[in-house]
Amino acid sequence: MGSRLGFGVLYLILGILAVIQIYPLFWLFLFSLKTNQEVFGMSPFALPQQPQWANYPKVWSQGHINLYFFNSVWYTVVAVLLTIILASFVTFAITRMNWKLSKFVLGLFIVGLMIPLHSTLIPLFNFFKHVHLINNPLSVILSYTAFNLPVTIMILLGFYQAIPREIEEAGVMDGCSVHRIFFRIVLPLTTPVLATTAIINMIYNWNEFVFVNTFISSDRWKTLTVGVNNFVGQYLTDWGAIGATLMISILPILIAFLLLSNRIVEGLAAGSVKG
Repeated sequence: MGSRLGFGVLYLILGILAVIQIYPLFWLFLFSLKTNQEVFGMSPFALPQQPQWANYPKVWSQGHINLYFFNSVWYTVVAVLLTIILASFVTFAITRMNWKLSKFVLGLFIVGLMIPLHSTLIPLFNFFKHVHLINNPLSVILSYTAFNLPVTIMILLGFYQAIPREIEEAGVMDGCSVHRIFFRIVLPLTTPVLATTAIINMIYNWNEFVFVNTFISSDRWKTLTVGVNNFVGQYLTDWGAIGATLMISILPILIAFLLLSNRIVEGLAAGSVKG
């Protein structure tokens, strides 16, 4: 009876915490269906009297959210793939090859974790301006990749160190080259941790605001996080449209996290054990 009571209390607490975590999303959904009069004239917790479902097609077409959504998708996908490929190359070279500067190079990447993002905006802006990449998607993708590389390498490092070297030695005995060992043996073994790093990078890239707002000025290349500003005017702000835009921007990441959350735990746990 004591153990059942304890589990009951535990589940009750977890249920309350789950409601607390989920309620902001539900509130944002209700907010996106309200008019400006309902937003300011009613309680924040009140239900919309006449749900404004038209907010969603309005922001998708008139607010160019469809274009911003596509930009967010391909920025995120390209940056994630580039980060994973480069981080895998670096981690393989540091952990599986013997060369004098391996620890020094690893230290350089770890230092990247300590560099504040905002302190790099002016140097990066001057650099991209010099090479004519301002208002170019490549400036955003390169920035995402550079800032995600250190944390991605850190996650991959423990997993690579846990891979038995006997596997690679068997590949060498079979006549495999270094490239074939990496692509045919090591890379497939790292699938769980690669999924983890992909999700973490995807969440960061999708929600990023500063780089896009700094390097991109044309509506053609803006993302969802910056496109919300389209509904903020000098004299009038369409709060329902802003809520609908935020809801649209949250859904892809929320769905991806719900489908792949087990991969995050699996990859982090696998990469934390060296043996």
